[in-house]
Amino acid sequence: MDYESAKVIGAGLAAIGVIGSGVGVGSVWSSLIATVGRNPSAKSNVELYAWIGFAVTEAIALFALVISLMILFK
Repeated sequence: MDYESAKVIGAGLAAIGVIGSGVGVGSVWSSLIATVGRNPSAKSNVELYAWIGFAVTEAIALFALVISLMILFK
């Protein structure tokens, strides 16, 4: 195995974090929809927390992408 193929394998393994982030984002929004469906008056209380959870979860995907690109192009 040469160096280039090892870089591609490493970048692919580093990008696995994007899968978990996708599951997390889906979980955040499904929880928000379920909560608002049960109690519509609670929307103003829980919507901010959903956006914060979305941003933090999406940041994990961006970090995984950056690490993957650093492995590929270094």
